[in-house]
Amino acid sequence: MINSRTSTFQNIARIVLGLMMVVAGIGHLTFQRQEFLAQVPRWLTGNPEFMDFIVVSSGVVEILLGLAMLFLAKQKVKVGLLLALFYVLIFPGNISQYTNGIDAFGLDTDQKRLIRLFFQPVLIFWALWSTGAFAFLASYIRQRREAS
Repeated sequence: MINSRTSTFQNIARIVLGLMMVVAGIGHLTFQRQEFLAQVPRWLTGNPEFMDFIVVSSGVVEILLGLAMLFLAKQKVKVGLLLALFYVLIFPGNISQYTNGIDAFGLDTDQKRLIRLFFQPVLIFWALWSTGAFAFLASYIRQRREAS
């Protein structure tokens, strides 16, 4: 069984991250849709309908991952790994916003957009740490080494 014990502080951090994901996902579908369109990499598509599809579908994924962080505590390691992977997959959007100088989310200077890039690893760390995925991965690696 994939599970890892987490502290009360980790559980609170997981819940906060889950809530943030749900709110961000709702933002994709409603009040921040235009802002999220700014993060769709320009090299991916120039088609406005496909760009909107990317924003909406990633919003749905964010809501689902956020709800999973909140309610699937027994599967938290798997959810943490999936959320970390999601953050890796959407990182090109942040890079695109920076390299193309696109204003969104109050990031209206190159310096602000560059600083934003350094927060993605924080989110990845947060997802892995708060769900106990780091501890699970360390244990898994240890077991593999001992078996060989």
